[in-house]
Amino acid sequence: MTAPQVPHLARRLSSWLALLSMLGLGSVSVVVFAVFSSTLAARQQETMNQKRDALVHVLSDASVEHRNKSIGHTMDDFLAGHNDFFIRITDTEGHVLFDRRPPDIDPRQTLTRTFEVQVMADTGALQPAMATLTMDRRADDALLRVLALTLMFSMVAGSVILSLVGRWLVRRGLSPIQSLVTQTAGLSARDLHERLDERGLPQELLPLVRQFNALLDRLAGAYRQMESFNADVAHELNTPLATLISSSEVALRKPRPVAEMQEVLESNLEDLRRMAGIVNDMLFLSRADKGQIAERAEVTSLREIAHDVAEFYEAVILDADLHLDIVGDVRAAVDVSLIRRALSNLLSNATRYAERGSTIIIAIEPSWDGSSREAGAVISVTNTGEEIEQRHLKKLFDRFYRADESRQQAHQNHGLGLAIVQAIARMHGGSVHAESRQGRTTIGMEFPSALH
Repeated sequence: MTAPQVPHLARRLSSWLALLSMLGLGSVSVVVFAVFSSTLAARQQETMNQKRDALVHVLSDASVEHRNKSIGHTMDDFLAGHNDFFIRITDTEGHVLFDRRPPDIDPRQTLTRTFEVQVMADTGALQPAMATLTMDRRADDALLRVLALTLMFSMVAGSVILSLVGRWLVRRGLSPIQSLVTQTAGLSARDLHERLDERGLPQELLPLVRQFNALLDRLAGAYRQMESFNADVAHELNTPLATLISSSEVALRKPRPVAEMQEVLESNLEDLRRMAGIVNDMLFLSRADKGQIAERAEVTSLREIAHDVAEFYEAVILDADLHLDIVGDVRAAVDVSLIRRALSNLLSNATRYAERGSTIIIAIEPSWDGSSREAGAVISVTNTGEEIEQRHLKKLFDRFYRADESRQQAHQNHGLGLAIVQAIARMHGGSVHAESRQGRTTIGMEFPSALH
């Protein structure tokens, strides 16, 4: 199967310019020729009228001087210096009184007008007659042909010149595209910091280049995130795997009592469960990244869901000497299991960093649109404790990110909890937020209620 021919932009623009040039110059030439021809025809008619009036006046002249001349003499004097005019005069009976007819000329090249005149008879009295005045237009027709040829030559020559100049201008105008092609060909995964140069580009190409550079920014960020993610995954799985291997090797070096082997297996099982948890969380995030959406159903009270989650953490809260308040309530359409999971992650994060004796607050509030109508729900969890620096707040929802760079609590938290909260908010069409000031840290999510 033959591949479709790729259109050549420069050739297409050059062809269009050539066609437009020919059409433009042709139109101008036709207009010029039509105006000149019309003006010439009007001038010929005006000249014929003047000659007719003059002829009528000369033939009806009854002066003594005129009566002494024959009609032939009078007409010869009238036509002197006017070689492009011819006259034929006949009396009422058809007798020819004067005849200077044109030579063998195509009638289409003459302009003829017949009219009644008064001529001097031999008796000295005026008598009616018919005069035919003919104008030879061959000189004017020749002038029109020269003008037509000149305009046609000018149109062809002008079209060729404008086409060549247009082709050069098109190539010059498209040269920035070739520069972009060269720059783009030089980009690679090793040079994700490089961007296309906007300097000297025409206004029409700037939006495309800026969007392309913005795409490179997103790709570079995704590439760095993927590299960091791979390193974090390797680190998170390598530690428990190394522990499992070493403990198994130690256990197998010599025969051991059943109770001691059970203790080793229980320890290994704990690490295996942690690894399975990491894998399950990664699979969940992968499905969310592929665009999976929440299966939403209407619930009358998000507060009840928060109570259920809080009961699960009751022992942890008591053990940490914390208190828990749930304020507000909203009716919304949500995926209950996902909201439970998000609330569990937020509450787990808060109990881990809250000061002993402080109170954790789960706030459930409606959100409002521009017309002050309830548009969604906001769920946030606030704890009192050490503030989180701004540079960490922006990355709290990144996968495997920990504000504590020492990873002291790595055995309890593998750094995917808040990333899962962000994924759940996104699956509900919402977003997440985080702020930390004056010893209070609030992390939560907002999503549309989707109630009908």
